[in-house]
Amino acid sequence: MPSLREEYKSQNKNKIIILSVMMIILIILFYVSLFTGTGNLTFKDELYGLFNKSTNINNAIMRKIRLPHVISSLICGVALGASGLIMQTTLGNKMASPGTLGVSNAAVLGANIAIIIFSGGIVSTQNGTVFNSTYSTTIIAFIFSLIAIGLILVLSKFKNFSRETVILVGIALGALFQALTNIIQYFSVDVKLAAAVYWTFGDLSRTTMNQNYFLIGIVAISIVVFALFTNSYNGLEIGDESARSLGINTESVRMISLFVASLLTASVISFYGIIGFLGIMGPHIARRFVGSNHKYLLPASILTSTIILEVSDLIARVAFKGVALPVGAVTAIIGAPFFLYLVFSKREVKDYYA
Repeated sequence: MPSLREEYKSQNKNKIIILSVMMIILIILFYVSLFTGTGNLTFKDELYGLFNKSTNINNAIMRKIRLPHVISSLICGVALGASGLIMQTTLGNKMASPGTLGVSNAAVLGANIAIIIFSGGIVSTQNGTVFNSTYSTTIIAFIFSLIAIGLILVLSKFKNFSRETVILVGIALGALFQALTNIIQYFSVDVKLAAAVYWTFGDLSRTTMNQNYFLIGIVAISIVVFALFTNSYNGLEIGDESARSLGINTESVRMISLFVASLLTASVISFYGIIGFLGIMGPHIARRFVGSNHKYLLPASILTSTIILEVSDLIARVAFKGVALPVGAVTAIIGAPFFLYLVFSKREVKDYYA
């Protein structure tokens, strides 16, 4: 009969193995995605192009299109997986996500204002008017996401920052932002409306390597903050009263964590558009594999969400020959049934945190 200490070590060893397997799967998907795409390149062309040793066009395809695209998927998966987990943990609500807190809707409103009212990202050409995502759209979308975060934090203070209040405030603000977006779109001309709608589609091809480096910095800082709070998150899992008895300042942990998670989400959404359900799917699937100890759950949520996004991105690029679907549409197709499963599941919420 193994002792509790031996059993604990065995469980931790199994979790490390699971994380290692996830990492190997992600690495494989990274290289498959990197060497998959349009252009009729041979593997030799792709490999040489990656190291800038092929023709100019092959080098450009690999280094300026595919590599930034795949790195974008890693950034987005890490950001949304981590922020989704932190939102669910700090609010004690399995449905919490950037979407339910109104951050996504705020970014969409900002992008619509930039594109439709200020003509951000609208470029006139000899062949007509086309959409070209520029910094103006990204910056305004980011600012509106920050406004949403600020309003949630301020309004929630009136009820002492309770979990229920934050969710309700987020849902109400999300509905308000969506209504304002609809009004702006109603009075828009066709070209600007099309550009605004296109922006909302999750697209991993919008960023350059320099922009990716900027986002990597934001993601890295956020993950460090979350990692420092892992013990506090474990305390929140067993309830606020128990957490306070362990010396955890639950209100401060919740406020700081929500702010960083929302800031991280806002940064990603403002560059890539809406890529839904990753923040819900990844953490829930990860819990089934590694449990609720955030020492393992945080990296597992990140890896799971990123794997889901990599698979979705591959599907989006190969489903129809010559046409790349918006990856946000694919994640929604996968995520919607999963979300309905969570809604109609007969299991109690506590079962998800066992």
